[in-house]
Amino acid sequence: MKPFIKPYTNDETLQDDIKKLTSKDISADDIYVISHDDDRTERITKNAGVNTIGVSESGVADTVKSTFEKQGDTLRKQLQNVGFSETEAENYESDMDEGKVFLIVTNNENVGQHLA
Repeated sequence: MKPFIKPYTNDETLQDDIKKLTSKDISADDIYVISHDDDRTERITKNAGVNTIGVSESGVADTVKSTFEKQGDTLRKQLQNVGFSETEAENYESDMDEGKVFLIVTNNENVGQHLA
């Protein structure tokens, strides 16, 4: 099953949705935030108590290798590592170019209902 993914332009709305999910017993370990802006991603994840897609999801070799690649390549690879196709990863990364930040939730099929 593919992870749930949703784009946001407003960080507060994203953080509110994360609170809704964690209040519904969705583990913070299954909730990720990803964007082009590392500082923005870090701020959101710190405020919401959730994760960025990092070493444990990508593997140490990928992480070391990714330091030598462009950021877009790294983001696409991270999206593929959590279950998205190459085409999907390219589309999402392109949305990040436009300033969107994504909420990704793995291991949960009821996320859409909780955020409806």
